[in-house]
Amino acid sequence: MALIEEFVSHRLWAVVGVSEDPNKYGHLVFATLLDSGYHMYGVNPKGGEVRGHKLYPTLADLPEKPEVVDVVVPPAVTEQIVRQCLDLGIARVWMQPGAESQEAIDFCEANGIQVVWDACAMVHRKRSWD
Repeated sequence: MALIEEFVSHRLWAVVGVSEDPNKYGHLVFATLLDSGYHMYGVNPKGGEVRGHKLYPTLADLPEKPEVVDVVVPPAVTEQIVRQCLDLGIARVWMQPGAESQEAIDFCEANGIQVVWDACAMVHRKRSWD
């Protein structure tokens, strides 16, 4: 729980797997964190826009490095994303339920990336800022 508290104390997040479809989980995660006061970037290889926020094709395309990357993608894609995080010097990855794989978790732990899995960021988000 202390690791979750540490993650949610950071304000600059990127969600990988954001969809323009408001019924998709990636859209809901992005919108909920945005509404909770987080500074958000969305990542989707197709690009697009959600609630006035540009979606970037990759983490490398973001205008600044996020403090936390939240992944809402299939496990095989998560395994690629954690490698990108290492290359970009991103130190925190949150794997939404269904996005995690043991390979991705092990990679994070072996490479000094803090990782949260089996927990939903929408449930644990910080709801107000000091």
